[in-house]
Formats: sequence, C-alpha cells, structure tokens
Amino acid sequence: MRGPEGSIFKRCANRSTRFIRPKRRLWSVLEAIVLVGGEGTRLRPLTLTTPKPLLPVAGVPFLAHQFARLRDAGVGRIILATSYRAELFAQVFDGGTFDGVELVFITEDHPMGTGGAIANAATGLTCGPDEPVIVFNGDVLSGHDLTAQLAVHNSVDADVTLHLVEVDDARRFGCVPSDDNGRVTDFLEKMPEPVTNQVNAGCYVFKRKVIATIPTDRPVSVERETFPGLLADNAHIQAYVETAYWLDLGTPATYVQGSHDLVTGVIASSALPAAVGESLILSGAHVVPEAQVSGGSVIGHNARIGQARVGGSVLFDDVVVGDDAYVEDCLIGTGATIGSGARLVRTVVGDGAVIAAGTELQDARAWNEAGELTVTSE
Repeated sequence: MRGPEGSIFKRCANRSTRFIRPKRRLWSVLEAIVLVGGEGTRLRPLTLTTPKPLLPVAGVPFLAHQFARLRDAGVGRIILATSYRAELFAQVFDGGTFDGVELVFITEDHPMGTGGAIANAATGLTCGPDEPVIVFNGDVLSGHDLTAQLAVHNSVDADVTLHLVEVDDARRFGCVPSDDNGRVTDFLEKMPEPVTNQVNAGCYVFKRKVIATIPTDRPVSVERETFPGLLADNAHIQAYVETAYWLDLGTPATYVQGSHDLVTGVIASSALPAAVGESLILSGAHVVPEAQVSGGSVIGHNARIGQARVGGSVLFDDVVVGDDAYVEDCLIGTGATIGSGARLVRTVVGDGAVIAAGTELQDARAWNEAGELTVTSE
C-alpha cells in the first residue's frame, strides 16, 4: 500500500460511493465514535508503517467500509479516536470529509483503554446530553442493522444499547445475559459453562450524558468497568441481539476472510469499488491471461501478475508475482516481489520485501529489516 500520498488514499478521500439515503431523523446530526487507536500487532509487519484500519480491505482502506455503513445509517459526523500513527488518518482522509460525512480526528496521547478512548473522543461531539451516539471498534466487520439497533435504543429510552451476537461456543468469550425484555442483567467473564451464548459484538449506542460519566484521568475498560458500573447504578442497558455477519479482522486469517467476503458479496458494502465477483482487480494492474486469480483475491493498483496462481489472497499496490508462483491465503504488502516458482501459503509479506525465486513459505511472516529479509514462522 502506498503512503498517504498514494493513489488509493486520494481515491478514498474523493471518490463518490453508492449510499442508501437515510430516513429523516429526530435530531440534527447523528454522530458516531470509531475506535482506531490500536497498534494492530497481530498483523505485523504490515502495521509497522500503517495503522490496521487504514490497510486495504477489498480495494479500499478498511475504514472506508466502516464510514459507508455509518453513512448508510444516517450518521453525518464521525469522531475518530486515534492514537497509533495518528497523523496518517487525517492525511488519508484529507479534507475532513467522506462522501459528505464530516470527519473529526481526536488523538489520545497515551493508552487509556476503550472507555478512556471513548471519553477522550467525546470532546469532539456536538450533540445534546440525551441524544444517541454510536460507538464501535474500528477493526470489526459487521453486517448487522445499525438503524434497527438505534431504533431499539430510542424506543426503550436506554442509557446504552449493545449489539450482541449468538455464538456456538461462548466459552471463548465473556457472555452478556439479558432478561425477557432484552435488558442486560450481567457482564460475565469467560467460564466453562456459560449461562448464555450472547456475546458483546463491539457496537454500542450511548446517550451522550452516559459517556460523560466515564473518568478521563486514568485508563478505563468500557467492557470490564463502565458497563458493570452502570448496571450497579441501575442504568438501563439494552441488548440488541442480531446474529448477522460479524468478524474481527485482527489476524491475517480473518483479514483475508473479511476481504474475501466483501469481494464475493457474502457481506455487502457500498464502499466496494467494483461489482462483487470471484476476484477484484484494481485499475492499472496487469494480469496475464494465463494467470489464475480466484477465491475472492484482490490484486492492487499497478500490480503485475505473471503466469501464477493467486487464491484467496490480498495483494497491495505495486506487487510483482513471477511465473509459476503459487500464492494462497496470503497478505502481500505494497511493492513486494514474489519470485518465479515461489510457493507461499498463509504468509504475510511486508512492504517492499523480495521473496526469491523458488522459495517456499507456509504460516510465515517475511519483511525487510536493515536491508535483509527476515522470516519468522507462526
């Protein structure tokens, strides 16, 4: 992926996307906070230079899909809670807008937890104390109905409304039980025999005045401190249960899966730069007719693909893949070269790295460091 001056960023900032126009709202401007401050360590080496929400997913920075969902739900103003490489967000989305949605960048000087990040970002809000504010994690790809969640929140006059999903095995998560009226009754840590299969999906609707109660002078976990504390104070926390598409793009495997699902139409996004299909080949890319590109793969701008097989992979801009190479379920960074006959499976290749002809890598990460290629195994 190019730096902030690269074409993919300019296209994202200035492009015209196909948005569903929202119904008229009862408030002036619906606002949202998106948490984008994490370092994305599980996606290194790609995140050494680029924050995870700015990495390309299905042809555009992942945040473009998030912005599109918010715009489709009627949001007119988005506060980005930034921290890691914060300056890049304003550079990528220069002009402070995305298809008519105002963007505001609030930087967290030091880690303050999810609650602290929300409270810090809330300094950029303009809405009244009883008005709703949508808050969600910037690395979750979800197909749930934001408009319906907002409607539930308003209809029951909740203090907070949480999107919950039902999972097959809740032992891997903390669970969130609710009563027959949908009111949350507890927040429980991981346990061998969960009392419910409902888990927190990371999208909330707050009354603004509730956000104002979160401390700003110390780190706060919204999941472990804010929500349980609100329950203890008899606040109304409502569950919105919708088992729609939901995926945390925090690992290479889920990143590839999310991009695949957007490209092939498993989950819809009005920010997708082309029609859904078996693959997405972006402008300027050259793919020889003999190449096999499948499995929801993305070929970035100005990439060059020889007589190779590329399946279920995301190739950033300016990647070169030689003849007879095999690339399966991989993430290949900007300007990387995959030599002829190389075989890569479930491998992450950093920006500008050169994989020599005939190299075989599986479940690995490769990047340039001090002018030399470094390879680690998972």
